[in-house]
Amino acid sequence: MILVLKPGVAPEQKNELIRHIESMGLQVHVSVGEETTIVGLVGDTTKINSYTFSSYDFVSNVLRVTEPFKQANRMFKPEDTVIDVCGRKIGHGYFIIIAGPCSVESEEQIVGIARELKKAGASFLRGGAYKPRTSPYSFQGLGLEGLDFLTIARQETGLPIVSEIMSTDVLDRFIEDVDIIQVGARNMQNFVLLKELGRTKKPILLKRGISATLEEWLMSAEYILSEGNENVILCERGIRTFETYTRNTLDLSAVPAVKKLSHLPIIVDPSHGTGRAWMVGPMSKAALVSGADGLVIEVHNNPKCALSDGEQSITPAQYSAMLPKLKIYAELEERKLEV
Repeated sequence: MILVLKPGVAPEQKNELIRHIESMGLQVHVSVGEETTIVGLVGDTTKINSYTFSSYDFVSNVLRVTEPFKQANRMFKPEDTVIDVCGRKIGHGYFIIIAGPCSVESEEQIVGIARELKKAGASFLRGGAYKPRTSPYSFQGLGLEGLDFLTIARQETGLPIVSEIMSTDVLDRFIEDVDIIQVGARNMQNFVLLKELGRTKKPILLKRGISATLEEWLMSAEYILSEGNENVILCERGIRTFETYTRNTLDLSAVPAVKKLSHLPIIVDPSHGTGRAWMVGPMSKAALVSGADGLVIEVHNNPKCALSDGEQSITPAQYSAMLPKLKIYAELEERKLEV
């Protein structure tokens, strides 16, 4: 349930309303816009009569939220969320590019790629220190040593880093060293992990699960938001369908759909979404035009020898070559490229 307040409500009136709501055992989420203030009621509102709040003369409307996600719902917050990470803005009117290898393989490798990306233009450096793999015999990442190499790359280039967390055991280290903590597709419904991340203030990049519906995805975001962390970025990375030509089916229809349902920023990963390096460029442009707030692109200095996902990685030279067109598309869509 949300309450739409009339313009010019006095602070003491609003506080009286909040106290009334909290006395009913509900939590309150207040969103102040340029013209409208929205008061969201979080909890079981099924037995609450809407007339309870419409009797306040400064409440202009009482609406019931039918979707199970509340704080992620655009009805709770009509204006787009914009998240500032190290001076780079993610959300409405901006466009970011997170680039780097699937896995951190060595200090030389990640620092070298970081320098190339910095020169070409990138918003963030990505790299997997921990790698959830389908096979237990595949390369699983360097672990904390990989984080050490990422921090060295950040020191060398100034690029903020993005890396995937798999367990709460290393949460303190990620909070200390990582600028955006990524939750991978396989952990989208790891609710224990999501709750712990919700108790931090770190920006969280939440990837869509391999077979997740939009509602399930937004409910996972709700777990983080409900614990107090509003810095959630969604990432469409392809879903599993009957098609086998591509690694996944990149669902770009999710971008405008999420924009309608939620205020959270959403970015797109065309590398995992297609599994084919030559498709990254076309799908990157399509993602931008569909309304995405950014991209995640896998870039490797030698894809043929990559320890993971080489077939979907582009080279730094290929990355540099695709940027000019992306900049043109960003200008046409009136987006500021944050690089």
